[in-house]
Amino acid sequence: MGQAVRTREPEPEPGLDFSAEGHKFLFALRERSFQNAVVLKGEEVPWQQARQGRLKFFIHRETDRTNTVLRDWDVFLQDIRTHSGAHRHQGGLGIYVVEGEGWTIADGEQVDWEAGDLLLLPIKPNGVVHQHYNRRPGERCIWMAFIYTPYMDELGKIVDQKSASPEYQQRA
Repeated sequence: MGQAVRTREPEPEPGLDFSAEGHKFLFALRERSFQNAVVLKGEEVPWQQARQGRLKFFIHRETDRTNTVLRDWDVFLQDIRTHSGAHRHQGGLGIYVVEGEGWTIADGEQVDWEAGDLLLLPIKPNGVVHQHYNRRPGERCIWMAFIYTPYMDELGKIVDQKSASPEYQQRA
């Protein structure tokens, strides 16, 4: 057998103290938990029309508009008027049904839900193609998604939009 060849790893930059940087990062997280919002008022968070549907983002990691004690979450409401857009992404998230009833088509299988239910999207190698439907168009149908983003990062999450919601298509 041949000998393994090891390449020399680069030396740390002079003056860069990884331990000190780590402590600074953790201290900033701790301070965030003491100083930022612990309650977000729904009436202060705007609805927006996106490809996926009518959404209200309470917490969104990429924008961090909410200045909350939580940093690594996406938490949002979706108001399903008729149906959402269809898209594919990795599962591993929870959707709590706040109001109304409907169903989700996940990889071709229909899953029914109603207010008070918790829908869990499974983790699959190629993600889950899914779309959400309001059982009674014209009546309120709202759910809230809870996504822990570092977990999604490790799963290699990417959103592949297959179709847009009817409300989004009407904007064009």
